[in-house]
Amino acid sequence: MADISDELVKLEHCAEEERAKLAGLDDEEYAAQWRHWNDATERFQTAVTAHAEATGQSRHEVEQAAKRAARRADEDPAG
Repeated sequence: MADISDELVKLEHCAEEERAKLAGLDDEEYAAQWRHWNDATERFQTAVTAHAEATGQSRHEVEQAAKRAARRADEDPAG
């Protein structure tokens, strides 16, 4: 499993929260929220790439580990 930082997990969680806000929106509201989601996703992807390069890990493995950790944090009632 890839070594990841808490910051990567937070960024992925933020991106997923922004994606979830798209539900039920139309037209202008959807477009505006899509931009928020896209920005959050870009921040996550940029951080994943930087972390993978800095640690010599596979970018794909870092991304998947961060996504798994974010899902576990969402499922943890104590989290």
